[in-house]
Amino acid sequence: MSDRFRCAVSAQEAHEPRYATASTVRRWLLVEQSGPWGVDAVTQSRLPPDLADELVDLGGRLRARVLLIRRHGARGSPGCAFYAALTGIDRWWLESFALDSPADILDLDLAGLRRGDGVGGRREDRSLLLVCTNGSHDPCCAEFGRPVAAALTAAFGDRVWEVSHIGGDRFAGNVVTLPDGLYYGGLDPQRAVAVARTHSSGRIDLDAYRGRSALPFAVQAAEYFLRRERGLDAIGVVRWVGRERLADDRWRIGFRTPTGCVDVDVAVGHEPEPRQLTCRATALARPPTYALLAVTTRT
Repeated sequence: MSDRFRCAVSAQEAHEPRYATASTVRRWLLVEQSGPWGVDAVTQSRLPPDLADELVDLGGRLRARVLLIRRHGARGSPGCAFYAALTGIDRWWLESFALDSPADILDLDLAGLRRGDGVGGRREDRSLLLVCTNGSHDPCCAEFGRPVAAALTAAFGDRVWEVSHIGGDRFAGNVVTLPDGLYYGGLDPQRAVAVARTHSSGRIDLDAYRGRSALPFAVQAAEYFLRRERGLDAIGVVRWVGRERLADDRWRIGFRTPTGCVDVDVAVGHEPEPRQLTCRATALARPPTYALLAVTTRT
């Protein structure tokens, strides 16, 4: 057993909560590109450098995250799969394109994605399971992610892709589902399959739940607390409707549920002692903490 620092093991040993750690992303561009990925996967892959730069610029214009995807254990195949997705607060969708090459992405009219509109691809009814395996970005993503990708591929086939960096290396193995934008973490192969099956049934495994990408971090924490408090594990039954700052470190966050509107009061802080959060971190940091103060049904 290697004695090198592994951020995922450190997070597990520290019993760091997984909730409220989903990266805030509402627009996605997924580009199939097999082969190795560097720390910055889009610009450090087998994509031609000029094309990689243009894809990065495209993501900036659309306010979208550009990620690379590849099949687990597979070398390149003819053509290029490409997906555009919206993981909005009130609506979400996923569209696919079968292209001859990644360069063909630049010929698509994707402007509607910035507005949240469809962009002319095939609307996908089945969700995707994206497993972070970007080991050049963080070794834990490959060490824990690749076995998860193998297990999910065996269970769910072409719904599964390996994906470049999605955030939260210390919670590897990490899985993101599209188009609903739910993050799950701390998964081994067996747990990943169970979590994916629960998700496919329309429910959230709250023990593995990191949050929903459409929501700010404090709102993710409040949503998690509400789901735990009221036993709400169905994916679509909790909708964020607003927030109010009560003090410098306290928020009142409103949700709509099947039984009415609910306010969740949370306090935001930081862990008292700084620590190394990723395998490659060069400085220590204090991750945020969230405390539930109250859950109140509006009258």
